[in-house]
Amino acid sequence: MSHVLVVDDDAAIRTVVGQALRRAGHEVTAVETLARLDRLLVGGAPDVLVTDVILPDGDGIDHIRGIARRFPALPIIILSAQNTLTTAVRAAEVGAYEYLPKPFDLDALTNAVAGALARGGVMVEEGLGDDDRALPLIGRSQAMQGVYRVIARVVSTDLTVLVSGESGTGKELVARAIHDLGPRRAAPFVAINMAAIPRELIEAELFGHERGAFTGAAQRNAGRFEQAAGGTLFLDEIGDMPMEAQTRLLRVLQSGEFTTVGGARTIRTDVRIVAATNRDLTQQVASGQFREDLFYRLNVVPIALPALRERRQDIPLLARHFLENAAAQGLPRRKIGSHALDVLIAHDWPGNVRELENLMRRLAVLARDEVIDAEAVRVMLGEAMLAQPSSAPGGTGDLAAAVRGFLAKLAIERPSALDDGTLYDRVIGEVERPLIEVMLARHGGNQLRTARAMGINRNTLRKRLDSLHIGVSGDDDEAGASA
Repeated sequence: MSHVLVVDDDAAIRTVVGQALRRAGHEVTAVETLARLDRLLVGGAPDVLVTDVILPDGDGIDHIRGIARRFPALPIIILSAQNTLTTAVRAAEVGAYEYLPKPFDLDALTNAVAGALARGGVMVEEGLGDDDRALPLIGRSQAMQGVYRVIARVVSTDLTVLVSGESGTGKELVARAIHDLGPRRAAPFVAINMAAIPRELIEAELFGHERGAFTGAAQRNAGRFEQAAGGTLFLDEIGDMPMEAQTRLLRVLQSGEFTTVGGARTIRTDVRIVAATNRDLTQQVASGQFREDLFYRLNVVPIALPALRERRQDIPLLARHFLENAAAQGLPRRKIGSHALDVLIAHDWPGNVRELENLMRRLAVLARDEVIDAEAVRVMLGEAMLAQPSSAPGGTGDLAAAVRGFLAKLAIERPSALDDGTLYDRVIGEVERPLIEVMLARHGGNQLRTARAMGINRNTLRKRLDSLHIGVSGDDDEAGASA
């Protein structure tokens, strides 16, 4: 009978886990502190160690480093309510056989114990220091836990990774996390977006070109493979790569060598490849748009990122994080109310995490109050009129929403324009021009009738036409106005 040692300061978890493992045929010893664990280990190691991270007398993962060196064949399973990428990576660093975020499924735990007994332990490796843990990924949902666990397992390798997911889910953030946590983190991280480069220039961008290789090539340029030497090359939107470039990329992945465009010298490459796509590459392979052999070369370790609507429980954490980031960048400090969070959670987020981040930045700039309420969120999402129709006929809620949308877009694209002293004139001009143009068209270009309909003096209208450089053709005499 195998012996499983369980360490957790929660008596209920010790009881439930103990019962489940005993039903599975194991002998179980359960303790609540690291000190008691150490006393038991004096008599030798169990067959499997299951431990929590946060314990009354220390950090379970830090403690495991020493245990793993004493008992390198001991399989260790880590449980933790600290469900972040950092925890998953730290668990991998100390050679843990498995990491299970709380709340965990008892069947998953018993299966992990059975797998650990069948496979044996993993040798401990030196991990990253605490100063290297600037991780970009946030979320504690079950969907993200799976992503963290895959990242944790591949960071110390050079395996090629293919990240898939909708636009805005954070594919480049995954690539950066893999680079920043791995042994290549001191070398460059270089990204290239295949969809943003003209087809005829992709090969030159990737592999570089020699002087005179094509019209306009006035000097030799190093490509992204050379720029990323020793580091990581992130190939974003790989599904948009033209077939001829796919062929050259496949040869590089197979041989580790390439030549520049117009060059003859073979260059040896040493980069880790992380590719990403928002397309279904299997469909593209079936339709002949993507090379099957290249797909298998890239899809060594697949990571599928969930859409934000599939991890709604992460939205409050992400929203608060983005508001904190906005404040750190000099935008007004805001908090978000519980009802506002309800609106965020209910939204479907077609733009995913990127859309949420942009929304929180706009709210930081434009929300009236320090605590963002549900109505402010609805307005920014363009849902104000649906959620609360104007009580007055001809209400201006939609116009107000449009103005807020204009300001929000300006805040993202040109934040300095909000403070340059021209904002009032710019906004009035944006509203005034279409108003005058529509009313002039309605009245056949007649200025007098247009001025009367708008409730302004004809001379005022003429001045605005001159100021806005609006040309007018139509009848403008008193007779035409009264016809």
